Amino acid sequence: MIRIDHLTHVYPGSRKTAPRTAISDLSLQVGDGEFAILSGPNGSGKSTLFRILCGLALPSSGTVHIGGFDLFTQAAKVRTILGVVFQSPAVDKHLSVAENLRIHADLYGLRGAEFSRRRDEALGWTDLADRLDQQVATLSGGLARQVELAKVLMTDPKVLLLDEPTTGLDPVSRRNFLDALHRLQKSRGMTVLMTSHVFAEADDVDRVAIMREGVLLAYDTPAALKAMIGTEMVVVQAKDTEGLAARLRSEMGLAVRCIGDEVRLEETENGESLPLLEKILDRYRPEVLSISIKQPGLDDVFVHVTSRAVPDHALALDLRRTGS
Repeated sequence: MIRIDHLTHVYPGSRKTAPRTAISDLSLQVGDGEFAILSGPNGSGKSTLFRILCGLALPSSGTVHIGGFDLFTQAAKVRTILGVVFQSPAVDKHLSVAENLRIHADLYGLRGAEFSRRRDEALGWTDLADRLDQQVATLSGGLARQVELAKVLMTDPKVLLLDEPTTGLDPVSRRNFLDALHRLQKSRGMTVLMTSHVFAEADDVDRVAIMREGVLLAYDTPAALKAMIGTEMVVVQAKDTEGLAARLRSEMGLAVRCIGDEVRLEETENGESLPLLEKILDRYRPEVLSISIKQPGLDDVFVHVTSRAVPDHALALDLRRTGS
């Protein structure tokens, strides 16, 4: 439903700055009815990609198709199937919930009984039924986000783009919003692409894409991404992180990495970790502050993938061929 082929975007330089490549030869696909999350550190190109997908910017090269339509030559047709929830609020806080919904419906030509039907359907999952006459400025962050999503759902989009929609929400509001989004996505069969830097939001989606410095480093299912760094890993906190890591490499021949104040032995399978943990403790107990065995999460995948050198992205190419 979303197909991006060899997309590149370069911001032009000036007298004082050199041109900057925000997206470099990016290709990925999101299938019909899939829920995908796009993540990456600040400056990874997520915002630029989102602006291009929304039709707010033209890339330097490459193509984008949404619902089979060329985004750049058939933009009007794309808009008929596309819904967008921006990171910054796109509702008028000085108007009521009902007034915001009415204005959005007018922009799409929804009137009369059809408007009432779609409005009621879009509000069905929300906590807004008794707040239609309430000014949006008086709502909590979670309820204001519900207004945003209800507004978009009125137009019955086949493809929904969301740019970090849970930013600023408390944990309960975030969970409620995401639960509702997943239910709606499944019941309506929508294709969803959402940017996020919170990996707890990515465990239940179909695919996760990780970018850094404009390059797609990985794109696959959450389970496949976790399997990249083994089923378990040994994590050590030491008095001298770099010193212990060097000794584990030279004296035990272990492939370890330093991540912050941790020494990590990744890419181990079930049954391998405990013997390694015992050997490390046997040799280096005085140097160890703590040691544990943990299952890798998507946050570990993110650290693992983004800490690799960007030019060495054969992994991303393999995943694009097999996972898209």
